[in-house]
Amino acid sequence: MTASSTDCLPASAAPLEVRCGLGYDIHRFAAEDCPLWLGGVCVAGHGGLDGHSDADVLCHAIADALFGAAGLPDIGYWFPPHDDSCAGIASILIVGKAVELIRERGGSVVNVDASLIAEAPKIRPHVDAMKAVLAEALGISRNRVGIKATTNESLGALGRREGMAALAVAAVRMPVE
Repeated sequence: MTASSTDCLPASAAPLEVRCGLGYDIHRFAAEDCPLWLGGVCVAGHGGLDGHSDADVLCHAIADALFGAAGLPDIGYWFPPHDDSCAGIASILIVGKAVELIRERGGSVVNVDASLIAEAPKIRPHVDAMKAVLAEALGISRNRVGIKATTNESLGALGRREGMAALAVAAVRMPVE
C-alpha cells in the first residue's frame, strides 16, 4: 500500500495548491539626498526613488506578486496613495502585510523571483543583504528568494536614468477553494 500526498494531512486540513502571481512597479528618481531603498535595504551612494512610501520598487513588485498569487487586491487597495497614514511607510512592511494576509487564509509563500531594471546603481553588492531581509519578511529561506538586475540598454525612460522598475513572480501554497 502506498501513501498519497494527502494521507499525511490532518483530516481537517484543506487540500493545497500552488498558485503564482506577477508583480510590477516603477518609480522615477527623486532628489539625490533621498535614500534609495531596494528589497528593504538602504543602498548608499545613489539618490532614492519618488513615491508615497519609501518607493522600494523591489518590495512593491514582490508584494503585488504575492497579492496576485493569493487572489487578493493589489497594493493600492491595501496601501492607497491618498491615505496619509501610509506616507513614508517602509515597503518591507508592505511585503509583511501580504504575507500576513496569505497566512490568515491558510497559505504560505513558496518562493519569490524578482528582477530590477535600471542603468544604475550596481545591484550585485547588495543582493545578499536584500535576500536576507526579504527571506525574513517572507518567512522562507534565502535560497527561495531570487534577485537579479538588468539594464534597459539605454532605451526609454529607464535607459535615460529617469527611474527604476522591478518585476516579480511569487508562488504561494493556498487552500483549494
